Amino acid sequence: MHDLRNKLNIDSDKIREINSFLLSDQNPIVTDVLSVVDSYGGIDEINRRARENGKTEVLMSRLEAVHSPFVKDLEWLQRQTDSEAFINVQDYRRRILGNEASSMKFKNGFPVTLEISGLNFFPWIIEEAKRALSRKELMPARYIRVRSMKEQTEDGDILALSAAMNIIGGSYVQTPDTKGTLTGPDGFPINPHLGGQDTLTGYFGGIGVPNEYAIEWVREVLHYYTEYGIPQFLTINPGTALLGFWLYRLGVDIEFKISVYMGTDNPYSVLWIIMMAKMFSRDRGKSPLTGLNLSNSVNGKTLEEAAFVRNSLGFEETMRLEHHVTEAYRGIVIQPYDRTDELLRVADHVKNLGAKHEGGLPEVEVTRDHPSDILDYFVPKSEIESKGLMPKLLVNYLDKHDALNRTAEILTKKGLTFSAASKLHRE
Repeated sequence: MHDLRNKLNIDSDKIREINSFLLSDQNPIVTDVLSVVDSYGGIDEINRRARENGKTEVLMSRLEAVHSPFVKDLEWLQRQTDSEAFINVQDYRRRILGNEASSMKFKNGFPVTLEISGLNFFPWIIEEAKRALSRKELMPARYIRVRSMKEQTEDGDILALSAAMNIIGGSYVQTPDTKGTLTGPDGFPINPHLGGQDTLTGYFGGIGVPNEYAIEWVREVLHYYTEYGIPQFLTINPGTALLGFWLYRLGVDIEFKISVYMGTDNPYSVLWIIMMAKMFSRDRGKSPLTGLNLSNSVNGKTLEEAAFVRNSLGFEETMRLEHHVTEAYRGIVIQPYDRTDELLRVADHVKNLGAKHEGGLPEVEVTRDHPSDILDYFVPKSEIESKGLMPKLLVNYLDKHDALNRTAEILTKKGLTFSAASKLHRE
């Protein structure tokens, strides 16, 4: 078996061939990326603008300049944060466990990151914060946003959400518009052959970032990074994941996560991705890939083996394995879908694990006149409002908040730990 294993050794000549290809002045696909970076003023200017425009005071001043109604909400949120109004971790444990909290030994080395998706409208986080305050509940540590980024700029939502994340100490990821479900900058469909449910099987190859839109993805990422200081972007495609690695290797301080839509569902697909992360990591082994959202179909064994791959190549501390605990009630999985037991099976020995809540508890969802639907992510705000759906979508979002707090409660009762919004829920 040893001799057979040795056949997998990657010959150094092949590595030299790859380097020669990447470094060739005659390589158009690399030249296209470098040209976009140059058009934004180069690496130092890109990072400088992102740092400046991502500051809370800059974001707030831009909102104030347009008399945004979100300013008062953000000021309220800042006051609650400054006064430590949200429940701290010790008091939360006492609320859940009573007197047992003082004697229970918690497994502190394996905190599970509490995640929610998707936080698509800024007012939702204010309503969520009010609920968390009144009920002494937890706010998530991590938020995923799946809404047209262009649309977010039109109502100031993108500025308000970024400021809110700074205030509460949350991490978040934005989903670029350059994907096959939307239209491109020219107003034409990015994938002209697909059109929603009528052509659903056409998406079997993935949502896609076809043809020239991979380079448009780079432009879009650099635009929102420099203009708003957006720190993390979602990738749904192997090509844009590779481009994310390249940008970081070049020196752009972006981060990204890989979406569940990429279909990463076995340890070999994890290895494929992490080999790229290793090859294009920076000198101290740093990678921009902060989260890997595995497919809904993965089991505990695959999570363990994915962690083995990740840890062996040096990314245990920086690359989160994100696993869906709940899912949208309609449009994506057979219900009831509740993977809490699978999470608990691995949470005491797999580090840097994320518990993602993209739906409410199935027993709650079934009672709603508008259960959460994955296709709602792709409905424009104008259509949501014209159909009177916004209040119902808020209910869906708060159901996810409740599911997330159920997970935190179960973890606590098992002597396991969690990561919640760091500036709200202090240790």
